[in-house]
Amino acid sequence: MDPELILRWLHVVGACVLLGTGAGIAFFMLMAHRSRDPYVIAHTAGVVVLADLLFTTSAVIVQPVTGALLAWQLGWSLTEGWILLSLVLYGVTGVFWLPVVWIQIRLRDMARHAVATGGDLTPRYDRLFAIWFVCGFPAFAAVLAIVWLMLERPDIVWMG
Repeated sequence: MDPELILRWLHVVGACVLLGTGAGIAFFMLMAHRSRDPYVIAHTAGVVVLADLLFTTSAVIVQPVTGALLAWQLGWSLTEGWILLSLVLYGVTGVFWLPVVWIQIRLRDMARHAVATGGDLTPRYDRLFAIWFVCGFPAFAAVLAIVWLMLERPDIVWMG
């Protein structure tokens, strides 16, 4: 089988996993939060944390590896404008994704605590959820922009 085709396939699948897992996690966390039921939130957040660990983390590792290998295979420089911008946006995604993962774990733990004690969700839970919600927009937008850059490969010239 053609190594370039395998790399392209792995890279596209990784992008799909990032987009799909990101959208799915956001949807399910939002729906659980809207229920205001600590049990539903605890259960959903537990699944979300596991999905992020298994799927998102795997894709986060696979993307730069397959991207670099693919660029090398095709003779593209990693300093080409669209590739460089993709890498910057990938970093932006990480800056927002890492706190989101930590927050999801905290939200899960707070909801579990509310279930165990028969208590309510706290104002701290609501503040963390608001931060989680806001962080999702730039991270998801950056991933969408990266996919567009991968497909379009525009001629971007950096000043310098």
